[in-house]
Amino acid sequence: MKTIISVIMLIMMTTLSYANDIYVTQSGNALDLDITQDGENNTVGNSTTDSASAGATTILNIDQIGDSNVITYQIAGATYTGVINLVGNSNNVDLNCDAGGSNSSCGTANAVINFTGSSNDIDLDIGLTSSANTADVDLVGQSGSDSNVVAATVDGNSAILTITVNGDTNNYLIDIDGNGDANGHTLIH
Repeated sequence: MKTIISVIMLIMMTTLSYANDIYVTQSGNALDLDITQDGENNTVGNSTTDSASAGATTILNIDQIGDSNVITYQIAGATYTGVINLVGNSNNVDLNCDAGGSNSSCGTANAVINFTGSSNDIDLDIGLTSSANTADVDLVGQSGSDSNVVAATVDGNSAILTITVNGDTNNYLIDIDGNGDANGHTLIH
């Protein structure tokens, strides 16, 4: 009987150890942050507590491998560069650069979001309070990326949004706004 109870307790402890939660609150001139999470139900911020960076330059690279992972991140600063790599299903990304009324401009944004898997929800907002001068955004769904929802709102003087998804029944909600430059905005799908 003791052996059965010990095995059940070990299984319960193993099940609970899959997820890890990371919360970032940073302010200062520059942040260069790399995060790697492997497993299910990991978070970088969540629906009640965003992770946030405030400063002139943010370089943010996040790799999440597994299902049901969450990224909720607010960036307030002049320059954002980052790559998010997702491998798995039912992941949720909510990335905002100057979307919270901070008037920080997110003047230059270069974002790449790569995902492999199905039923992911990706929401990207750049330059909503003060339009970005330049925004170059790539959203890439690898082979077999089905039933994903991609919402991208990019406000800027020169916005380039490239969406490349190799999958079926995906939904796209795209809003590119702002003055545009001499060439206007670019959407490549």
